[in-house]
Amino acid sequence: MESTTRADRTAAWLVHAYTASGSVLALLMIHFAYLGEVRTVLWLFLASMVIDGSDGFLARHFQVKTHAASFDGALLDNIVDYLTYVFAPAVLLWSNGYLPDGAFGGVCASVPLLASCYQFCRSDAKTDDHFFLGFPSYWNVLAFYVIVLDLGPSLTATLLLVFAVLVFVPIKYVYPSRTARLWTLNMTLATVWLGLFAWITAQLPDPATWLVITSLGYVVYYTAVSLWLTFDSSRDS
Repeated sequence: MESTTRADRTAAWLVHAYTASGSVLALLMIHFAYLGEVRTVLWLFLASMVIDGSDGFLARHFQVKTHAASFDGALLDNIVDYLTYVFAPAVLLWSNGYLPDGAFGGVCASVPLLASCYQFCRSDAKTDDHFFLGFPSYWNVLAFYVIVLDLGPSLTATLLLVFAVLVFVPIKYVYPSRTARLWTLNMTLATVWLGLFAWITAQLPDPATWLVITSLGYVVYYTAVSLWLTFDSSRDS
């Protein structure tokens, strides 16, 4: 049995602290959303995605399951992701007039929260071959494009409802840092997209059209590859 040194335990707990820092980012997202500082919230979205995209690598490298065995890092990750990918984006859209007025706007903001409660708690949300099953609650990405494209409240509400339904549709979506097939290409494009996210956010409220279109190209690619791999794997099984 592999021994655990103090350095091993320290490294493991630092990785967990790194993941947990996302909860503070979520608090800041909500704070600045209510202040109407939309671009600041988008920068915080970016920071949370960088943490989420890198903490898994660190956890595996520092063997946190071995060296901090008493702590459930996967549960922590789900809690933080729910706050940053689901709750904070819903608050941002509702508090800044991107959803319809009145009670219906509150309903539209609530639907992603409820759908994602199911998504985050289902035992097969992440498949054995490292895909997300059902729309993987990328509400922060949806909120980003609502803001960048300046979509109206009715269209935004429709998109929220459509994607909430897709949570329950058994499509396998690429998990960029874990899905084995096309891993290098997927990770490269995901990293480029994060760079485009930053570039577009820096240019708000009037980002270059070509930047937005280029970033949407990755969304199209991600969707197409996910659909292809879903049907390809179902044909093989």
